[in-house]
Amino acid sequence: MRLVSLLLTSASIASNTLTAHATTAGAFADGGNTLISAMMMFVGNDEKVYMLDKAEGNAATVNGHPAWGSVWDIETREATAMDVRTNVFCSSGMHLPNGSYITLGGNGAVGPGGNLGSQLNPGGYSASWDATYQDFDGTKAIRVLNPCRNTDNFASPNCQWFDEPTVLAMHNSRWYSAAEATGDGNVVIIGGFVNGGYINRNYPNVDPEHQGGAADSTYEYYPPVQSPPQTFQFLIRTSGLNAYAHTFLMPSGKMFVQANISTVLWDHTSNTETPLPDMPGGVVRVYPASGATAMLPLTPSNNYIPTILFCGGSDMDDYAWGNYTFPFINTWEYPASKDCQRITPEPSDGSTPAYEKDDDMLEGRTMGQFVILPTGKLLVVNGGINGTAGYSQATAVTHTYGEMPFGESLASGPVLTPAIYDPTAPKGQRWSNQGLGSSTIPRLYHSSAILLPDASVLIAGSNPNVDVNLTTVFPTTYKAEIFYPPYFNAKTRPAPTGIPKTLSYGGDPFDITIPATSYSGSANDAADSITVVIHRGGFTTHAMNMGQRLLQLNNTYTVNQDGSITLHVSQLPPNPNLFQPGPAFLYVNIHGVPSNGTYLIVGNGVIGKQPTAPASVLPANVRLSSVSGSAPGGSTSIDGTDTTQEEGKSNTGLIIGCAIGGITAIAIVGTIIGVLARRRRRRGGAVPGEKGGSSMGSYPMIPAASTSGNVLLESAASPPMGGRGVMRSSDTSAFMPLQQDNRSHAWNASTTSLNNAAALDPPYRDREGGMGMSMDRYDPYTSSPMQPPGHGYSRR
Repeated sequence: MRLVSLLLTSASIASNTLTAHATTAGAFADGGNTLISAMMMFVGNDEKVYMLDKAEGNAATVNGHPAWGSVWDIETREATAMDVRTNVFCSSGMHLPNGSYITLGGNGAVGPGGNLGSQLNPGGYSASWDATYQDFDGTKAIRVLNPCRNTDNFASPNCQWFDEPTVLAMHNSRWYSAAEATGDGNVVIIGGFVNGGYINRNYPNVDPEHQGGAADSTYEYYPPVQSPPQTFQFLIRTSGLNAYAHTFLMPSGKMFVQANISTVLWDHTSNTETPLPDMPGGVVRVYPASGATAMLPLTPSNNYIPTILFCGGSDMDDYAWGNYTFPFINTWEYPASKDCQRITPEPSDGSTPAYEKDDDMLEGRTMGQFVILPTGKLLVVNGGINGTAGYSQATAVTHTYGEMPFGESLASGPVLTPAIYDPTAPKGQRWSNQGLGSSTIPRLYHSSAILLPDASVLIAGSNPNVDVNLTTVFPTTYKAEIFYPPYFNAKTRPAPTGIPKTLSYGGDPFDITIPATSYSGSANDAADSITVVIHRGGFTTHAMNMGQRLLQLNNTYTVNQDGSITLHVSQLPPNPNLFQPGPAFLYVNIHGVPSNGTYLIVGNGVIGKQPTAPASVLPANVRLSSVSGSAPGGSTSIDGTDTTQEEGKSNTGLIIGCAIGGITAIAIVGTIIGVLARRRRRRGGAVPGEKGGSSMGSYPMIPAASTSGNVLLESAASPPMGGRGVMRSSDTSAFMPLQQDNRSHAWNASTTSLNNAAALDPPYRDREGGMGMSMDRYDPYTSSPMQPPGHGYSRR
């Protein structure tokens, strides 16, 4: 058995409970010390947030080496170091149906200063291990974590990262790959660098498919399958600017993919593409332009038809982006874009998809990040007003590190004030930062942000440096912040009870009880204003939240004599592509104020075709005009006004029909590896009044006329919502070390993997030759890791 012992290094933070923390709407509060610079984060459950960093010289240690993983306690705001074996630098990540998370790929082993690790891979361009940092090559790694709770034994392997690339690995090396879950719960892993640096191309771009062996234009799956990765032609067309491609699963099962300035609707099962329009204005949104991107809320009012929003990024010309080595201009002098565009990739009326100009942001942003709030509005945080993501020690214009004005940062002008975007507001009125405070901490490259269960936002990270640097202009940052959106003005928040632990795709509805103490004023008005949503924060890194979605569940209500409100809530629409199976939080909003989120699992908890049932049928509303809530007047609204005066907003009127997209038949690729559920477990599991209206199905398959002019989630109490230098020759070795000093290692990557498939007979191959993981083949908590010959990958 592989035992993992933690050096319990915790930040020195007050241990008062979350409920005792001061909360001021629109303000930032201390979030404590994260121990590592939180390049990546995800909410594991209602108690823990997991964080990851690249392998670097953090002061926090675990098992005798610097830590680059930690777990942050939501209540105490204290972090504890976690052991991660491989270099997780610039991985992708995704949830799994049972609530576990995976991270995919990363960088080769490095040591101090970002230099190559002490044990080189064949060829000498990358390393398999470093004796100082004790990190292993992570370019093919698949790391698995089953989130634990305070009642669990965190020293147990069950609660630790499983990180054994000799046992579980991808086919190809991938750095900056994209990841998107399917409606079956398996994960498509797309593209990435093999070698690389600033962008993954040479200049001129004479080899768009391979880039001298440093770009990967293929895709593969988790759980791994036997068939080799296939070429995705879109990645060849977008060569150079397709790292961390923006991917969103559509109702049809196809994927919307955007990179460079190109867009495509892609059927990964048949590997066929339908071209969509180019991004207007030549604005690049993917890394390193790093625009803010999100799917707008899926609601009954929009028939659950996805619309994708893009804001910010950069419109630098092709030359300016340079090559692997560095950009060809001083990016920190180039203004980031403030342009926003919307697109509906699968319009319900059969029209041709097209980008639509949206309101500009209040300022340009690179590395701005969208966090979907439970109210359906979008918060944008972090980023810079000039430049791009990435770091370097020179450009084609600025030749030495000593001349770089912002250290290694390729961005400048940190944007310290967040803004809120209201997708339902009229054009010209969708952006506002009214009443929002400003942070004092620059959040540039390697920052992250994610929604917490209490509906506040955790913001952490920022480290545009090759290794830990505490004295540069934009230093390595360990301090986290909590941002409190405007709804924290409400002194009383909804306190629903009866929320189930699992939700299904179609099937019988369920009831939630809202006590009278959760609202003030008219019970009918409160009930009319209610929305019930499920929210997934996703895996956040590099100004993205992979897998982030919000879906509103349909509901009706019964107002009871005691002032309580019984909500009759539908299951999800019977199409798993709308909200892929896995972990989520359920929120109830009253008058634009959300409850705390309740953790649950959507789907049956296992990878494979999800069971579906007919759409839920809800009873009619039952209203009582004489009943009121018992919360103090004005305590439940955002601006302190008495909600008695608010106009009712009928949810029933929003039921306007939903043409649910057909579910694409996707091959079942196997069950989840044993670590994903629990140790040794071989299969997962999910865990009298005035009457009006008539009974109806939650998601009618034909449109029905709207009986209300309401706008979803609207509440009367809601606030308004250079010169070019000489080009130098470039190839994929431009970022490889020529001498042993820091400046030659601003960028490096690995071209080889720890996993020698031919020698190892990879454990993810079923013994009978089928697809997927054989659960009788390997239990990562009880078996010894397999050792590839010649790589020196030793167990600690």
